[in-house]
Amino acid sequence: MTEEQSPAHGSGTDRGKHHRDEQGHLVLRSPEQFKALGHPLRHRMVNVLRQRPATLRQLAEVLGMSKGTIGYHVRVLREAGLVELAETRQVRGGTEQYFALVSRGFKVHEDAVVGPEFLINAALGEMLPSQPGRPSHTSLRHLWLTDAEAHALEARLRAMAEEPHPTTDSAHGKPYGLLVSLFSADVPSLPPDDGH
Repeated sequence: MTEEQSPAHGSGTDRGKHHRDEQGHLVLRSPEQFKALGHPLRHRMVNVLRQRPATLRQLAEVLGMSKGTIGYHVRVLREAGLVELAETRQVRGGTEQYFALVSRGFKVHEDAVVGPEFLINAALGEMLPSQPGRPSHTSLRHLWLTDAEAHALEARLRAMAEEPHPTTDSAHGKPYGLLVSLFSADVPSLPPDDGH
C-alpha cells in the first residue's frame, strides 16, 4: 500500500461506492475499510491474497486458523469492499469458493486522518525480528530542507516506491516490506549561536 491518492473514480456495480485511482488501485477512505484492515489477522489475509486467490481452507491452512474463523474475517473484508468472490469450482465434495482482492493494490486517500499512522502500524505488525544473514535496514534521519527540496525528494521517493517489484515466484522468494515516508518532523530549530 502507498499513501498517495490520485483522482479517483468508481467502477463496477458492486464497487460503485468505492473509488479507484488511474492505476486501478482501490483508494481507502472509509472507517469500515480501515477497521477491516486494522485487524492483524485480516491484514495478514490481505497479504496472503496478494499472491493469488485462495479458498477458506487454503487460507486456514497457511494462517494456522480454523476455517470458521477465517470465514468470519473474509466476510468482514468482503463487507468493507476489499475482497470478493473470484470464482467457484466444482470439486469431489461439492463447491470450492476462491476469494481475491478487489484490486491490485490499495492506496490511502490523502484526506484520510489515519493514513500515515495506519501504514506505520501495518509495517510494525509485519516486521519480523532481524535474522542473521537476512537483509534488513531501518533508519530514521532528519533533514533540513527547503520546500522545493522537500517536493523534489517526495517525487523521487514516490517514483521509487511505485517501481514494479521483481516478479519472483512466492514459492522461491521471501517477502520483504518497504515503508517510505517523508514527513514534517516536530524538531525545534535552534537559532544561530551568537557566540561563534
